[in-house]
Amino acid sequence: MSNTDLGLPALPAKPYPAEVHARLAEDAAELIGRYPVARSALLPLLHLVQAEEGFVSPSGIRFCAEQLELTTAEVTGVATFYTMYRRKPAGTYHVGVCTNTLCAVLGGDQIFDELQQHLGIKNNETTADGEISIEHIECNAACDYAPVVMVNWEFFDNQTPESAKRMVDDLRAGRAVLPTRGAKLCSFKDTSRVLAGFADERPGVVDASGAGGAPSMAGLRLARGEALPGTPGTKVVAPRHEGTEA
Repeated sequence: MSNTDLGLPALPAKPYPAEVHARLAEDAAELIGRYPVARSALLPLLHLVQAEEGFVSPSGIRFCAEQLELTTAEVTGVATFYTMYRRKPAGTYHVGVCTNTLCAVLGGDQIFDELQQHLGIKNNETTADGEISIEHIECNAACDYAPVVMVNWEFFDNQTPESAKRMVDDLRAGRAVLPTRGAKLCSFKDTSRVLAGFADERPGVVDASGAGGAPSMAGLRLARGEALPGTPGTKVVAPRHEGTEA
């Protein structure tokens, strides 16, 4: 199967320019050194090359193959299997709309449809100014805050079509946009570098939390026999103990 069959352009004859290759090779060596078997570093290396160009390009695939002594076919097979690796350049802000079951029925499908119309692009496309790309994504384990939109993998909870459109407009206008929880936004390329395994240098990011809040803990509290705060009349069930039947 050719690269074209997999949705990738044909591999170029030339690798990265010497300056870029040398810089990336230094980073790659650090990543590879973290693993007892070199090829185990393939996923981080794919994030590394994605941080360079905003997607996993043919040059990036060739680079990873050279560093790990793999074939380009082996690297391509991994790059096309995982959806977090882009095959086309992403925008500065990559917007993912969850369209899995719960988010979909609570409005995710409508959010996705209206964002496409609002931005004038389709799934996996990028606006002409290069600022916003959009993708429908699978569950991000935030069902208690559905419908959820993610920007460069930071959470925007309990969204509506209106709030999502306002958010992308603010991003394109350069206005400050804060996720519902978690770290402040950075570019898609910077996010990819963090995912590769390098330190996140955003101020205050160490103190940022993407953990769930009260909705995430509701089931646990009920299982413990506790009433939910602010919900008078909540039925409290007896906590389950070891050795008791369900």
